[in-house]
Amino acid sequence: MPSSRFDRFTESAVQFISGWLERVRQWLIQSRARELMLLALPYQVSAVLTALVAVGYAKLFHWMEERNLALLDHDPRWIFLSAPLSFLVSWFLVMRLAPLAGGSGIPQLMAAIEVATDKKRDASWRFLNVRIILVKVASSLAMVLGGGAVGREGPTLQIAGSIYRTVHKLLPPFWPKVSRRIMMITGGAAGLSAAFNTPLGGIVFAVEELTKTHIAQFRTAVLTAVILSGMTAQWLLGPYLFLGYPKLQPATFSFMYKILAIALISGAAGALFCRGLLAFDKLRRSMGSVPKQAAFAVACAMLFAITFWLLGAHTVGSGKALLEEYLFADQVAPDAKNVGARLLGPLFSFSAGGAGGIFAPALSAGAAIGGWIAPLFEPSRGQFNLLVLAGMTAFLTGVTRSPFTSAILVLEMTDRHSAIFQLMYAAMMGYLVAFAFDRKSYYERMKLRLLAAIPNFKPEPAPSAEEQRPD
Repeated sequence: MPSSRFDRFTESAVQFISGWLERVRQWLIQSRARELMLLALPYQVSAVLTALVAVGYAKLFHWMEERNLALLDHDPRWIFLSAPLSFLVSWFLVMRLAPLAGGSGIPQLMAAIEVATDKKRDASWRFLNVRIILVKVASSLAMVLGGGAVGREGPTLQIAGSIYRTVHKLLPPFWPKVSRRIMMITGGAAGLSAAFNTPLGGIVFAVEELTKTHIAQFRTAVLTAVILSGMTAQWLLGPYLFLGYPKLQPATFSFMYKILAIALISGAAGALFCRGLLAFDKLRRSMGSVPKQAAFAVACAMLFAITFWLLGAHTVGSGKALLEEYLFADQVAPDAKNVGARLLGPLFSFSAGGAGGIFAPALSAGAAIGGWIAPLFEPSRGQFNLLVLAGMTAFLTGVTRSPFTSAILVLEMTDRHSAIFQLMYAAMMGYLVAFAFDRKSYYERMKLRLLAAIPNFKPEPAPSAEEQRPD
């Protein structure tokens, strides 16, 4: 009996301990689940807000482009009034209200990520805040209303980064620690996904351009962001492609030399275009006084208006009209005027000092170059389209130095998976020739200039994986 009582006692003790351990396990699971939910919630809220703002911004941007086209259709001479007024207003909004809202927005996002820290001395607020959002939208809309050859994609990334940082700032003290840097990286990915409806492009851009951090440290945040922002944008706009479904003809191995030629020329043109942007930016900043910079903005506007008058309608706007014409029109008549229009128009527009993106104008410039050279090879209509896409990919690579992002973006915009190897080949060749002209991209050089302007800035050591864990 003693032995029996001992056995019963032992069994009861084991059952008690097992039950207690099970309750502890359930509590830990629930506690971890709550923590994960709280960690994920800021990313989810920010992604939906980003999509809503991006869609509204896109609609306003398109409406402004249409108003300008209607004005110029009535009388092209209006460009000599509309361009100076809009360029001046766009510059003034940035200069007076938020100087760091000017330009593309991607260098500002990169600089913010560089200086971001969860400590009190965080300086990322300089580049990403609510005022930046308002001024960025207003300045770029003013620019495009006057015909400015700018896009909305770069601004959307800075806007998205500002939304994510603002949500992070509003988190109460009891909230589980969320990395400010990872929030902003995720914002860039969500912004690109919402702007172009290219979720893979957003992911690749975050990895390739925005950070040198291993993707394992922020994969869940980025995936959640691009899914939610992309699905919200699709819910509002419907399942769309930025450029539809252009007809392509399979390319044989012997066709690759034609892609090589266009990729080398387009990549070099992209690098030289950026050198021009940097030179104009340096000239504008050297003028110092406000009246001189205002006069410079007006001068850029007049040069833009003259370019439109001499080279035609493809000078104005983001360039999407040229892309659609080259890829879908029954009859295409590419010429050197279109190349000049899509190079000089954006050059003078960006240099005025207002806000505006470079992605769409870079794609249209590459398309103009590819379309102009393609007839030399006597291609079929499907081959012509493939060469145009190669020019787009190579030129964008020459500007961004992000070959994977460029190839994936063009692929997702057109849903032409059969051309993936040709697009990657064009991106690689464009990158190599652009690197020969300049080892750093336009974005990288602008980022370094922005960082140099921060007093006593010292790069923050890269945080450990444990410090950055978002999931």
